Amino acid sequence: MKIASFTIPAIPKQLSSEQVFMVTILFVNGGNYLYNLLLGRILGPAAFSDAAILITFLLVLSFVGMTFQIVAAKYAVLLKDKKLSLFTKSITKYAVLMGVCIGALIFFFNKELQELFHTKTATMFVIFSFGIPLYFLMSINRGLYQGQNIMDKLAFTYQTEMASRLLLTIAAVLLLPSFPPSIIVATGITVSFIFGLYPFQRNITIDFKIKKELVSKEDSVDNKAILTFFMLTAFYELTQIIINNSDIILVKHYFDNEQAGYYASLALIGRVVYFVAWMFVMLLLPKVIQLKRDEKETQPLLMKYVSYIAILSTVIVLVTFLFPEAVVNLMFGKAYLSIAFLLWKYALATSIFAIANIFAYYFLSINQYIPVVVSAIIGLAQIGLIVFFHDSLQQVVHVQIIAMIVLLLSQLSFFFYQNKKNVRLR
Repeated sequence: MKIASFTIPAIPKQLSSEQVFMVTILFVNGGNYLYNLLLGRILGPAAFSDAAILITFLLVLSFVGMTFQIVAAKYAVLLKDKKLSLFTKSITKYAVLMGVCIGALIFFFNKELQELFHTKTATMFVIFSFGIPLYFLMSINRGLYQGQNIMDKLAFTYQTEMASRLLLTIAAVLLLPSFPPSIIVATGITVSFIFGLYPFQRNITIDFKIKKELVSKEDSVDNKAILTFFMLTAFYELTQIIINNSDIILVKHYFDNEQAGYYASLALIGRVVYFVAWMFVMLLLPKVIQLKRDEKETQPLLMKYVSYIAILSTVIVLVTFLFPEAVVNLMFGKAYLSIAFLLWKYALATSIFAIANIFAYYFLSINQYIPVVVSAIIGLAQIGLIVFFHDSLQQVVHVQIIAMIVLLLSQLSFFFYQNKKNVRLR
């Protein structure tokens, strides 16, 4: 009697650096969510609204930092040796200078920010301002790792930032209950940027001296092309800031602290799909730039990542539609249940935005800039809609769904137009 044999597929003993990065980002997103959820539960809706403003400022800062990160990543792919060294030195200087300028603005206008956002203290803005130059330096560090495809070290910078912020902030909030929580949150955010700089690239130097270096023609870089790409990326990241954060800021302005706290919890839960989509953007950018440089097809890679986000979005919207109260209760507790009915709608708006965002970053990486302008127009339209239609939190969510549908349709229209155009040219 012959015994049938079969083989078990071998399990790889070691994950690739890309797989490690994906697992890490999921872990980091989970840690960031835990950070927000614990703050929401410990502080309650009213006090959490102040912390949420700082978290929103952090998100805004991350979009600005992404400009430097994307530019650093692109040219880390395209440049080598002396050219890369000169580029790194230049972009690091400008990143830190911009960080100092933005930090100074927040530092000097801390009282005005307190009045604008109805926070209990202005000191939280002062503390936060000191971390901004560090964040931009951290973005350059990450961009170089990303462009050089050193994903394990890139992943570690996210781990150290997230873990330090989570552990230090939550420990301080629990151990110092009489201390203003917004100041603790601001301190935790700023200190986490120091941890996020590790591991630091050895070839990054900060030199503010103005001096002419003798550079051969072969080693010189095309500063005009770099500046053009930087400005367009900055413009697009500005539209991301508007679309992704204007609703929380406007709700904080138009509604009372309790309503703003409810909305902040809604936004944090509903945006889970966007944060996971961002992981695919990080992987997509250098690959598309490399394929474009090698004159290979880039669309199959785009559609692969779009399908991942579409499947993920569908699952999240379905879960939030079927079990809204269970999700809100699990994440923030019974105090936030009154906002549960809006959860699936906010998740839908964020899901549409996440898919549109994948297309936009793809176009940006292949030097197609019309979608960037369209995103800016729709971002401004979203602000206008919320300014005119904010009778209730439900109305605020509804106008965002409308704006995001228009955004996605515009990105798809441009994609199909470009496809048709390329087919005709062949």
